[in-house]
Amino acid sequence: MLALPEPVLVPMRFSRMIIAVLLLISCLGFSGAQTSLNDLHIVPRERASASAASIQSAGSALHLIKTEANLVLVPVSVTDGMERLVQGLGRDNFQIFEGRTPEEIRDFSTEDAPVSVGIILDSSGSMADKLVRVREAVHQFCDAANLQDEFFLIEFADEPHLAADFTLSSSEIESQLLFVHPKGRTALLDAIYMGLSKMKSAKYQKRALLIISDGGDNHSRYTPRDVKVVAKESDVMIYSIGTFDRYVPTVEEAQGPRLLSEIAEPTGGRAFVLGSAAEMPAVAHRIGTELRMQYVLAYRPTEAHHDGKWHRIKVRMRLPAHIPYLQPHFRTGYYAASY
Repeated sequence: MLALPEPVLVPMRFSRMIIAVLLLISCLGFSGAQTSLNDLHIVPRERASASAASIQSAGSALHLIKTEANLVLVPVSVTDGMERLVQGLGRDNFQIFEGRTPEEIRDFSTEDAPVSVGIILDSSGSMADKLVRVREAVHQFCDAANLQDEFFLIEFADEPHLAADFTLSSSEIESQLLFVHPKGRTALLDAIYMGLSKMKSAKYQKRALLIISDGGDNHSRYTPRDVKVVAKESDVMIYSIGTFDRYVPTVEEAQGPRLLSEIAEPTGGRAFVLGSAAEMPAVAHRIGTELRMQYVLAYRPTEAHHDGKWHRIKVRMRLPAHIPYLQPHFRTGYYAASY
């Protein structure tokens, strides 16, 4: 009898109080085995300090997409049909494929490892009436962070610039927002490219960019293709929060939501398009929480690769019939080592 913990749906908006969710699901069978789901109470992650040894261990164990001795590690976030995060799944709830080949999941983890985070903030003129919400969103994102996370801040208007270098103090990032004075145009692609380049000096192997913007690019030197290639080659998850005007003067700005989605989703992150800036803080907190609640699947490719080429990954859910639709979010592939 194999017992799986019960999936727990975590709402987008929640406080620090204990969230207790109790689901009773009868025994089900799949893949020739009888499986049962146990009652499970979920307590929100506590922001307790970890020892230096445990921090080092977690940071080195949780790569985004890396091949160490042919081991590929894939972080996965799971949501339900209402875009709520799902916690409490087990190894047997996942299937992983490289190309069309099913791979054996050799290791499974849900560790809360520290993250190197870059916040990419639009400070163009159109952001002037949204700045209060932006500050609150950054606060909520940092509030959901691991105490060992490190941050940097890039602001962009006509061009990007590093407003705050890597720091373990989220309050330093928040205080820097007091000096933001929105003006100018939107060099979005240049800012993302700069953020991905900055990540090369990150402390941790788990890395993410959070982009906050309200428009498409209209002033960058780099092209969408340039940025997509660099994002694909990097081990950086990209998330974006965007509020976009319905009527915009240029094609580039009209394509802003699609552009951010095309850049973010292949990295295992996501693009959130909002109808109002008032939604920013809740979504930012949710993204911060998602970085804490990822599953990590580890496998060794059936066919070892040393060709330096891109190898596509697919993750599928393997669930009993009573469990509703769940959507995995994962990086779509990796570059093999060329040795």
